[in-house]
Amino acid sequence: MNRNDLRRVDLNLLIVFETLMHERSVTRAAEKLFLGQPAISAALSRLRSLFDDPLFVRTGRSMEPTARAQEIFGLLSPALDSISTAVSRAADFNPATSNAVFRIGLSDDVEFGLMPPLIKRLRAEAPGVVLVIRRTNYLLMPGLLSSGEISVGVAYTEELPANAKRKVVRRSKAMLLRADTVPGALSLDDYCARPHALVSFAGDLGGFVDSELEKLGRKRRVVLAVPQFNALGPLLSGTDIVASVPDYTAAVLTAAGGLRTEPLPLETQTFELHMAWRGAQDNDPAERWLRSRIQMFIGDPDSL
Repeated sequence: MNRNDLRRVDLNLLIVFETLMHERSVTRAAEKLFLGQPAISAALSRLRSLFDDPLFVRTGRSMEPTARAQEIFGLLSPALDSISTAVSRAADFNPATSNAVFRIGLSDDVEFGLMPPLIKRLRAEAPGVVLVIRRTNYLLMPGLLSSGEISVGVAYTEELPANAKRKVVRRSKAMLLRADTVPGALSLDDYCARPHALVSFAGDLGGFVDSELEKLGRKRRVVLAVPQFNALGPLLSGTDIVASVPDYTAAVLTAAGGLRTEPLPLETQTFELHMAWRGAQDNDPAERWLRSRIQMFIGDPDSL
């Protein structure tokens, strides 16, 4: 196919194809693109004719891509990213007058401990923009970025989509949080003897602290796991339960009163918060403005 032949290709069909590759469902693709299921089915029929291939084969409730569909997707996704970048570069962005919708993924600790100053700045600079916050973590981030459900996220991350970009915005240490009135800092023996609480997205009863304790031949006893940091303060109040939390969440929790914080009685490594974003929107003026504000108000000075 030469470039003149591209005139007969509807770009919207390619967007439908990419969405079907992510969702593997006509129903979910229709919801994602705000279209009816008949429109998606009709587009799939045209795509099959265009590429002379079934593209998707139904397997149970899912639609599995053919080998040809996988090949097309590998070539098409970077091309659509390039088109998106080319178009976005031509667009101006004025935060004071914009009514853009930004979709941001945040881990619970970031949303609780670091988001308020960011919100105040965004409201001051861009009162017309809309923020949609999605809860994420290192497991959910790749899928949310790949599907376009978020354009940028802040969390600890591991594997990311091939076209995603990432940078460290903050390095943090864990701190001990307690509500009791016993004077002095806890020793390691006291720390291990106390009941512990932790914040766990998936309901796990262990974390990085347990790995560090294991190196010392020690253990702790977790008696409470909650899904969000905002529940931690009232739950610790009036008890001897302690918690090990990131320094920025400890600062917010102690500011509300009734809790105090101190260094952990064992050495732990710093951990990194990453900002990750879609490569397709790397040069989008609006997204660049948003990322600069995230770095400014969520990042620490060393990240600037």
